[in-house]
Amino acid sequence: MSFKHNPPFRAEHLGSLLRPDYLLQARKQFDKKEITYEQLRVLEDKAIAEALRLQREVGIKSFTDGEYRRHMFYDGFFDHLQGFEEIQNPPIEIFKTYVPDIKAFLANNIKPAGTTLCTGKIKHVESGYLPQFKALKALVQPEEVKNIKLTLAAPEWFHLRHGEHAFKPGVYASQDEYFNDIAAAYRRELQVLYAAGLRNAQFDDPLLAYFCAEPMLKGMKEAGEDSETLLDRYIQLYNDFLVGRPRNLTVGLHLCRGNFRHSIHFSEGGYDAIAVKLFNEIDVDCYYLEYDTERAGSFEPLRHLPKNKTVVLGLVTSKFPELEDIEALKGRVMEAAKIMATDTGESEEEALKRICVSPQCGFASHSEGNLLGMDDMRKKLALIKDLATSIWADA
Repeated sequence: MSFKHNPPFRAEHLGSLLRPDYLLQARKQFDKKEITYEQLRVLEDKAIAEALRLQREVGIKSFTDGEYRRHMFYDGFFDHLQGFEEIQNPPIEIFKTYVPDIKAFLANNIKPAGTTLCTGKIKHVESGYLPQFKALKALVQPEEVKNIKLTLAAPEWFHLRHGEHAFKPGVYASQDEYFNDIAAAYRRELQVLYAAGLRNAQFDDPLLAYFCAEPMLKGMKEAGEDSETLLDRYIQLYNDFLVGRPRNLTVGLHLCRGNFRHSIHFSEGGYDAIAVKLFNEIDVDCYYLEYDTERAGSFEPLRHLPKNKTVVLGLVTSKFPELEDIEALKGRVMEAAKIMATDTGESEEEALKRICVSPQCGFASHSEGNLLGMDDMRKKLALIKDLATSIWADA
């Protein structure tokens, strides 16, 4: 089968955008019950229209709402499932402290203020993403709906950080039963979104990149846990809900090493440890990969990317305002194409057709955003478009 393209587009972005100050202020007022949801919604609509205008002006075709209706990038799924409950001030004992973000918070004397746990049988009862998609759909032309990209939470998001504490004892007889119900919920979510017109989905999964981090692997081993077995189970979880999906639904998988407020990252390590399984066993069409710094390793793992899959190279950092050199970026793209062609029998020119470019992550995975300004973000997105245009005639 040939690889998917348009989407992903030559010039991509990862979804979240910096919020305007008036929206951040309105969210604070809403949290304090100083304004109504309807008043907040008016300002969200205004900000999203501005975000859409920005994407058009710089030449980005995979439209998103900037995740402006969320606080965190992973909001919108588990909080709408029956069987999950938000827990305030959870005991630290229910967290796996080898998980890089949990470890980083604890090292800075920051105790998680809340989490979400399974306390009953999991059932999909409503879509938290559907209203977001419909609202953005109303702002684009009918022929552009297929280009809308919706970002979704990783299915193992709460399991990795909680392990055996992820679901209440007695709710499920086994971990497999728990995963099976999560898969069923995601299958239903994708069905609902597809019926509404979604054709471009991106799963944001920094947790898979954690399996490249030696400190976590060491911590799991010390805890008597098998990292390879768990990685295999997470891959199965993805495939269980992606099987049988419509082939005109493009599904991408984004990996990064953390993108918390104020440009904080949580882990390091190249893709070498997971590349074969990541690229060959998960039934997705494309991969959005962090590659802006040395902490993501080399392009060598890309030799394992099969010919029917596309990679979006996250070469431009969304964390800081300094602009990258476009010629240096072009050189990196060509280097990646050369490595990709090593084991596939392709020419470098053929491998180049399976590459797109983007920032390494969103600009505001947390609503407070990264350490750069609105103008800086515009310049970064424009750089991505200019880079794509300088390489591909179809950009």
